[in-house]
Amino acid sequence: MFHISKIKKGIIHLRIWMRIMVLISIAVVLIVSAILFFYKPTYTVSYNGEFLGYVNNKGDLQSRINEYVTDGNGENNVAFIQITSMPQYEMCLLKKDVVTNDEEIYNKIIQTGVSYYKYYTIMLDGAEKYNVATLEDAQNVINQLKEKDSNNIEKITTVEKYNTSLAEFASIDTCVSGLYEEKPKPVVVTPTPKTNKAKNGSIGSSKNVNRSSNKVSLGISLIEPISGKITCRFGNQGSYYHTGLDIAAPRGTPIKAAASGTVTYAGYHYSYGNLLIVTHSNGVQTYYAHCSKLNVSVGAYVSQGQVIAAVGSTGNSTGNHLHLEVRVNGTAQNPQNYLY
Repeated sequence: MFHISKIKKGIIHLRIWMRIMVLISIAVVLIVSAILFFYKPTYTVSYNGEFLGYVNNKGDLQSRINEYVTDGNGENNVAFIQITSMPQYEMCLLKKDVVTNDEEIYNKIIQTGVSYYKYYTIMLDGAEKYNVATLEDAQNVINQLKEKDSNNIEKITTVEKYNTSLAEFASIDTCVSGLYEEKPKPVVVTPTPKTNKAKNGSIGSSKNVNRSSNKVSLGISLIEPISGKITCRFGNQGSYYHTGLDIAAPRGTPIKAAASGTVTYAGYHYSYGNLLIVTHSNGVQTYYAHCSKLNVSVGAYVSQGQVIAAVGSTGNSTGNHLHLEVRVNGTAQNPQNYLY
């Protein structure tokens, strides 16, 4: 009888606890229902420590931000957008009458983005020359220069660039015409001055020199034919009077015309070695001596800056250098009055 009574008491206690659990469950459901009636689950959004607002679906907002960073805003040549950080989300319960501001939050975040533009720069011998929008445009320029057999094709390269500002683009035709360099025609130097001398092509005398410090006006502007160290200046050198200026440079260094004019002498002349004389206006002539190679012949018209010869050590010379003379009506002037 004792065991039967104990079992009955256990059943009674179990029923009581079941009724309590049911009541608790009903209470929880009622409380949750009441909360959900007045509130909705949402997310707070903070960006760089600043509270921006609320969103219903953080996944949708984050997907839009990721797409903006990866693909940009549809502007041409934008490679990507960089923003300082990603937003932070925290779940909360928000009264149903409070409106979320997804679009406002999205716009505030993307306004902090920095656009990086992608384009291609065409380089000539390491120097930037032109910018084009696509790799296809850059390759098109190089292919056309190869077809034209441009003399500088081996020095032309393409570099991919990223920048926060969009570069100004040049057309393919502009790039090709600006980069093309015609190959120089070989010139055979004849050592007989008689066959390489034109009118006004006689060689000036070393005695016909302006020994005063007075500067004679040329009426034209000159540019430096080469860059290098001056090893011998114009003037009295003790045993002789130096009629020009010696500028040391490696053998083969291109020599440019100091001014435009006509070649009136191209050949070998004793102490000068391989010599070019270019006659300009106003009776002005420039001499380029000791050359290893002459690129132009008598009668050719040369432009200022055109490569006309190469540095050498021919004639009366002890090392590679350019001997430069400036003469006016046959009288040698100090080149340093006009250059270097």
